[in-house]
Amino acid sequence: MNESPGSRDGLVVGVDSGGSGLRVHLAEAASGLVLGRHVSDEPVPTGPGGISARHLLTQVLPAVRALTAPHGGRPVVAAAVGAAGMATLGNELRAELPGAFAEAWGARRLALAADAVTAYAGALGQRPGVVVAGGTGMIALGTDLTSWRRADGWGHLLGDCGSGAWIGRAGLEAAMRAYDGRRGGSAALLARAEELFGPAPGLPGALYPRTDRPAVLASFAPEVGRCAPADPVAADILARAAGHIADAAEAACPTGPGALVALTGGLFKMGDGLLVPLRAGLAERIPCARTVDPAGDPAAGAVALAAALATGTLRLPEDPSLLRLFGASAA
Repeated sequence: MNESPGSRDGLVVGVDSGGSGLRVHLAEAASGLVLGRHVSDEPVPTGPGGISARHLLTQVLPAVRALTAPHGGRPVVAAAVGAAGMATLGNELRAELPGAFAEAWGARRLALAADAVTAYAGALGQRPGVVVAGGTGMIALGTDLTSWRRADGWGHLLGDCGSGAWIGRAGLEAAMRAYDGRRGGSAALLARAEELFGPAPGLPGALYPRTDRPAVLASFAPEVGRCAPADPVAADILARAAGHIADAAEAACPTGPGALVALTGGLFKMGDGLLVPLRAGLAERIPCARTVDPAGDPAAGAVALAAALATGTLRLPEDPSLLRLFGASAA
C-alpha cells in the first residue's frame, strides 16, 4: 500500500458512531496526534436503507469544517468511520460516504468499519490478538492479521452471553426465584429489584413491552455486582458470566504464541467480582495469550485506521462486512 500524496502534512478524520451518539476526531496523518474533537449526543438513526448516511453527513461535515478551520487549509487525506451495526446495516453508508467525503474534502481514502473493528484498533492497534467489547451486549473479535474471527455479539435473545444484559437478566431471574420460593433465588437481588422496578409480580408487565429491553436488563447488572461480595447467588452469576466471556475470547483468539487479549467497555468496570474469575478463565482457556490494558477507545481506533490508510501502513485485514476500504487504499 502506497502512502498518499500530502499525507505527511495532511489531516485525517476518525468517526465513532454508536447508540450514545457520535464522536469526530481530527488528527495529523503522520503522527496520529489528535488536534480537535467534536462530540454529539444525538445517535445516527436507522431507516429503510440501514444506518442513515444523510443524518451522519449532516453531523460530520459541519464538525470537520469547524475542526479544520484553524489549521491553515491542510488537506484531509483519509477518513475512517466506525459504526455500530455497520456489518448488517451499513449499505447506505458504503454507497454514499466515499463520494460525499471525496467531494467535501478531496479525501479518496476511506475505511468503513464495524464498531468492533474500531474497538480492536483502539485497544490493540495492528497486533494479533482478540478484543472483547462488553457493555449492554458482548462481542469478541480477533485477528491474526490475515482474517477476522468473531464470537458472539448475537443480541440478548440469541447470545451476548456474559454481557450486561445477560447479567441483569440472570439477576432478575434470581430475584423472581426468591419471590416464588424456588431454589436458586436471592433475597438480596429481590430486594434490589423491587426497589428499582416495584413489586415483583409487576416486573413482567414493566419489562416485556419495552423496546429497550436489553438496556433495561443491563441496568440491573450493577446491582448484581454490588450484591456479589455478600451474596453467593450474585457471585455465581458473575462467575458464570466470566466463563461465557472467556469462551468467546478463546473462540476468537488466533492460535499460537504472542497473541494479546484486551477487554474494553463499561462491563469491565464492575470490579473484581467479574474480573477475578474472568482472568482465571482466560488463563485456563488461552494460556499462550497475554492480557493487556486497552491502549485506547473506539474513537482512537478510528483515528488509527485513518492514519494507517493515509501513510500506507494498514495491516488489519479487509473484510466484506467488518472492514471495507475505498479509494487508493484498496489498491
